[in-house]
Amino acid sequence: MFFSRSLLKALLFGAAFASLSFTSSANAQTTTLRVGHFPNITHVQALVAHGLTRQGKGWFEERIGKDLKQEIKLEWFVYNAGPSAIEAIFTDSVDLTYVGPNPAINGYVRAKGEDIRILAGAANGGSALVVQPDQPLKTPADFKGKKIATPQFGNTQDVAARAWLTAGGLRITQTGGDAQVLPTTNPDQFSLFKNKQLDAVWTVEPWVSRLELEAGGKVLVDERDALITVIVSNVKTLNKQRTLIASFIKAHGELTDWIRQNPEEAQTIANNELEAETRSKMPPALIKQAWARITLTDVVSMNELETFLKNAQSAGFLKSSANLSKLVEKP
Repeated sequence: MFFSRSLLKALLFGAAFASLSFTSSANAQTTTLRVGHFPNITHVQALVAHGLTRQGKGWFEERIGKDLKQEIKLEWFVYNAGPSAIEAIFTDSVDLTYVGPNPAINGYVRAKGEDIRILAGAANGGSALVVQPDQPLKTPADFKGKKIATPQFGNTQDVAARAWLTAGGLRITQTGGDAQVLPTTNPDQFSLFKNKQLDAVWTVEPWVSRLELEAGGKVLVDERDALITVIVSNVKTLNKQRTLIASFIKAHGELTDWIRQNPEEAQTIANNELEAETRSKMPPALIKQAWARITLTDVVSMNELETFLKNAQSAGFLKSSANLSKLVEKP
């Protein structure tokens, strides 16, 4: 079979073009960013973003991809509480995580200031001490001999509970003392409290509202103004992927603004995501009540971090003081 010279050129050009197109596609770079969070309303931005990723409408994927002109994939990891999330940062299992301030501080001190960095704030408020309605519990002294549950040993609420009881004159040890502080997962807290097997729970939303509305609990200490959620990374990841992480933090600020402006839509997305993660659908009224306790912010207060440090010391988690000057870093 013979080909004309022009046809032969066309065939060769087509083959070369096909080869070039295949090579470009094969070499197209997809950057994966691994992000942790908790199935709590206090991690609003993460819930909304995770929900949008699940729908194929990724908030971070779209904005970071546009910034960096490359395809971005987010992998989400869900943790029960802060110590687990910080351990994931230490072991390089995730690149970033939404987490409470106390585990971030504990991790920073543990690494002697050389690893953990807080990159932005996320939320204030949303945590509280809830007590049984039929018990005369009003001051720390009233909790002598009582059982108080917290989400996880060493997490922000666990430290807050121990520091509050200690400041009130009780002797609290890691395993007992004048009152028992019992690290317990949020779903188990709820069922134990409802069955009167716990005297109190120090936890976060939406569990605070569930304890109120579904288990008859009463809020004794309402931490509406306290820093509750921050974004954390490690120094190695930050130095290696600074541009990528800076773009994430920028998109986080934009998402914070969007949620403030669209609370009803954000609540629906967050509730659907909570259902996907916990297999439990919550009434919209409960989500709305939990939402009212939280103030979204991307700001971090050093004064508050110093207070958390002192609480961790009084609760016995930190034996000495620490210099927090390197803890907060803007990427």
